Amino acid sequence: MFESFEALLQKAEVAHGHMCAGQILGVRMSLLGLRSLGIEDPLGVDRKRLVTYVEIDRCATDAIGMVTGCRLGKRTLKFRDWGKMAATFVDLSAGTGVRIVALENSRDLARQLHPEIDNKSHQQMLAYRELDDSQLFNVQQVSVDVDPAELPGYKADRVACAHCGEGINFGRFEEVGGERLCLSCAHPESCYWTLV
Repeated sequence: MFESFEALLQKAEVAHGHMCAGQILGVRMSLLGLRSLGIEDPLGVDRKRLVTYVEIDRCATDAIGMVTGCRLGKRTLKFRDWGKMAATFVDLSAGTGVRIVALENSRDLARQLHPEIDNKSHQQMLAYRELDDSQLFNVQQVSVDVDPAELPGYKADRVACAHCGEGINFGRFEEVGGERLCLSCAHPESCYWTLV
């Protein structure tokens, strides 16, 4: 069973380092997703049922990971860098999913609900506690085909890049000129780092 909303917010604040509107949205988004899927104990008996895709690398993502128990290191939290305040919760055992998107007008609703508060962050934090789910989120039933190679516990051969010699897990290499290359050697123009 879920902890109280306030207890989850306190844990989210500790995990993230401060309380903000994104933490409140992330906790609420997670609870709505879990309820929609019928997952009652994501940190316990239901932990192997859930995979979560997040579409933004902002505050809400820390809260989502904390509430759901999904983590990158467990291969249950998937990041898609789409810049959207959205998350998709997938019940692997039932084959169902729900994508939840924060509505764009929630900031306007916060201003309307609490015009007496000048600080927009405080305004949003209070309003996001009070507004109904339907005022904050769009909920879509979705189907997600989770590739078996993306699942926790997946085992695959480890290969060494023919160019740099670094080990590569989970088939994340490309064949180039008959050689297996890591993605950074296969596509140096896309690499986020350069040697100095």
